[in-house]
Amino acid sequence: MICALGSALCFGTASVLQAMAAQATAPGTGSGVDPALLVRALRQWRYLAGLALDGLGFVLQVVALRSLPIYAVGAALAASLAVTAVVAARLLRVRLSGAEWGAVGAVCAGLAMLGLASGAEGDQAGSDALRFAMLGVAVGVLGLGAVAGRLPGRGRALALGLGAGFGFGVVEVSVRLIDELSPGALLTNPALYALLVGGGAAFLLLTSALQRGSVTVATAGMVVGETVGPALVGVVWLGDRTRPGLEWLAVTGFVVAVAGALALARFGEAPGVEEVDPVRVRD
Repeated sequence: MICALGSALCFGTASVLQAMAAQATAPGTGSGVDPALLVRALRQWRYLAGLALDGLGFVLQVVALRSLPIYAVGAALAASLAVTAVVAARLLRVRLSGAEWGAVGAVCAGLAMLGLASGAEGDQAGSDALRFAMLGVAVGVLGLGAVAGRLPGRGRALALGLGAGFGFGVVEVSVRLIDELSPGALLTNPALYALLVGGGAAFLLLTSALQRGSVTVATAGMVVGETVGPALVGVVWLGDRTRPGLEWLAVTGFVVAVAGALALARFGEAPGVEEVDPVRVRD
C-alpha cells in the first residue's frame, strides 16, 4: 500500500511540475500545436523532474500490483488527482473550494478504509484466455479512439477519457498476468503486448481528450475506466479478496475514494497560466 500511495504521490506531483515547466517555456510562433514545445520544455529542470517522478511512479505501481488487489491499487492511482490538487494549491496558488478540500479528505478516508480491508493479491495466475482478452481490449481501445474522435463536444471528451481509462486498466491487469520474466516467456506472453498497446493507446486517447474537450469530463471518464473494470477482473478472475469479514469496508472505501477523485476531476490537467503566480514560475 505504501508503494501504491507513493505512486499516486509521484504522478500527482509530476503533473504540477510539468505544468510549471510548460507554462514557463516560451511559446512558439503561429497557432495550433507546437511540435518544438516538448524540446523547449525538456530544458526545464521541473519538466525533467516530472518525467523522473513518472518513471518512479510506474515502478512503484508495478510493485504494488504484484502485492495488492487491483481494486486497492486502482483507487490509490485515482488519488493522484488529490495530490495534484494539494500541490497545485501550494505551488501554483490555485484556490480550492471547500467542497474540493472535502473531496481530498474523502479520498484519504477511502484509501484508509481500503488499506485496512485489503487482503493480499489474488492467488489465481490468470488463464491464457484472459491474456488474449486483455490484448483484444487493448486493440479495441485504439478502435474506440478512432470512433470517439468523430463525436461532438462533451460526448467526445467522455468517450476518449473512458477509452484512456480502459487502456490504463489493461496495464493494471496485464502486470498481474506477467508471471515469468525470462525473455522467452515474456515474448510469448500476450499480456506483455496488451500492456504496451494498452498503455500507448491510453496516453494517445487521454492527450486527445484533454486537447479537444472538457478536462473535467475526460478525467472523470478516465477515473471510471481505470478503476471499476480492472477491480472486477481482479475479483472475478484473479482471486482478489479482502480480509475476512471486511468486504463492506473495502467496498465503502473504494466508492468513497473514487467519488472523491471524480470530484477533483478538473485537476486532470494542470491549471492554466492565468492561475499561476508569475513570480513563482520565474523562481
